Amino acid sequence: MGVSYMVRGATRSECQRALDELCRLLGAVVTTGPSDALGRGWVARAVPMTQAPAVGEGLSVER
Repeated sequence: MGVSYMVRGATRSECQRALDELCRLLGAVVTTGPSDALGRGWVARAVPMTQAPAVGEGLSVER
């Protein structure tokens, strides 16, 4: 199992800003865009670039 990062925010835009900053600073790749499906604010996930699926594999994220 590899490393994954999660960000949380009170709003979608707050979560997206944190996700963008995390990816920029750590060279991570988004795996799950902001979602409020869990009902506890907004969450998003990313993985280090070395763990990212190849193009056409895994989840696709629209931004």
